[in-house]
Amino acid sequence: MKYRKRTLSTAPMMDWTDRHCRVFHRQITQHTWLYTEMVTTGALIHGDVERHLRYDDVEHPIALQLGGSDPVDLAKSAKLGEQWGYDEINLNCGCPSERVQKGAFGACLMQEPQLVADCVKAMRDAVSIDVTVKHRIGIDHNEEYGFVRDFIGTIADAGCRTFIVHARNAVLKGLSPKENREIPPLRYEVAYQLKREFPDLEIIINGGIKTDDEIATHLQHVDGVMIGREAYHNPYVMAGWDARFYGDATPPKTREQVLEAMIPYIRAELERYGPLGLRLNSITRHMLGLMAGLPGARGYRQLLSDSRRLAAGNPDLLLEAAGKLRLAA
Repeated sequence: MKYRKRTLSTAPMMDWTDRHCRVFHRQITQHTWLYTEMVTTGALIHGDVERHLRYDDVEHPIALQLGGSDPVDLAKSAKLGEQWGYDEINLNCGCPSERVQKGAFGACLMQEPQLVADCVKAMRDAVSIDVTVKHRIGIDHNEEYGFVRDFIGTIADAGCRTFIVHARNAVLKGLSPKENREIPPLRYEVAYQLKREFPDLEIIINGGIKTDDEIATHLQHVDGVMIGREAYHNPYVMAGWDARFYGDATPPKTREQVLEAMIPYIRAELERYGPLGLRLNSITRHMLGLMAGLPGARGYRQLLSDSRRLAAGNPDLLLEAAGKLRLAA
């Protein structure tokens, strides 16, 4: 791979990790892998490919997460991802939502490991970039280690070398997606055991991880750590990752420098799509947590949530928002 290994990555999150969010995150960390929202095979094969796959070159390394269960459709979609320049194709076998289940993909695929293996093989045959799988450690109330061990073993036989392990079960009936992220207990030791049993595979752990020290602890047992909600709600937590986990001595941007770096991007996007095609808040909504925990953070969030000011479409609003913190300091 031309990029550093997946020591750290941000999780694919529906309605959150869109292209604007990823450009913003890239201003904070240069080496962390960024994942798209899940894109279904149907959306790519029958929909607007450019709308679903466009991204900014600054986002590399970037992985495209696909949702689907038909090997032929997944192979076609993976090929599109490679043609658009993505660095990895990831198959979603972890989403528990009923909408996804109706499409016969997501976490329910863990019940059909041979089908997942066929999907992985079809994608690997279609592309030269890595094909990876993100999954849970169990389905419903089945907490037997053998279930996830056999799932990984079957998919590994199809050539998959990287598994992103969300260390919770997925409850397919009775829990909302939000509850599925909170109620099933985290069992990190299962991911650790998978790494011991499959030492030649890349095992990345995901679920409830928030601090750098927690990341460091997990990296003693597995190959990588994926962070989801903490990276979104408190994005500046990523500012120290390049130095601590990738050995890059380049000083990270300050929070205000992050905002300044976003302004040219926002101007270009507004110029390209116009005020009717792109609203400023579609970008700034991802940036509300940048000042989390600082004096003046509330004023910053209020200004970037002001519908009247946002409607004016002036990206200099970011610097005005940053001024709220200087005044509070």
